[in-house]
Amino acid sequence: MSKAHNDSTHWRDFEKNDITHSAAHYLMAVDALRDEFGYARVTDVAEMLEVSRGAASMSISQLKKRGWITEDPHRFLLLTDEGKTMARLVEQNFRILTKFFEEVLGMSSEVAMSDACKMEHLMSLETGRRLVWLMRYILSDEGRAAKIHSVMASFRNGCESAEHCPLCEGGECLTPKGEACEFHAHSEKRKLQIEH
Repeated sequence: MSKAHNDSTHWRDFEKNDITHSAAHYLMAVDALRDEFGYARVTDVAEMLEVSRGAASMSISQLKKRGWITEDPHRFLLLTDEGKTMARLVEQNFRILTKFFEEVLGMSSEVAMSDACKMEHLMSLETGRRLVWLMRYILSDEGRAAKIHSVMASFRNGCESAEHCPLCEGGECLTPKGEACEFHAHSEKRKLQIEH
């Protein structure tokens, strides 16, 4: 494990994240229900998220304490301005990540959506903005987009560079254990050729 990776200030940030995956989906459920029906009740949220009414009630209670959900006089759920901001940020992150995974990395829609859902509540606003900028740069030029799509269509695990891999630090390969690393296999082959 590298020194930078072992720095506890970064991995502890995960636990300090403003919103959990579950909380994000509760906020988005309230938002979606209000958009579709004009109101949202705890039972509607529970049904939409396929959880028990008790579980939904407890989670919504926590979101009320955070100041992200409130109720109107008829006990219908409302998102506060801060709650709306959080819900919209997570929805936006989901769209950005899904589009990036599908249109730039060439991943299947199913995998792209699954991974985006896992990451949507963790991504910072800055990272989202930079991904959008990168996608605009890549996809706004047909030649550039075609080149990226061609490269990604020939994707395979392992290092691709015969001379230098910018990701492998200090000779430690980043390819998952048990999988062939193109860079190191090629390096070994060249080493044998030089020796003979």
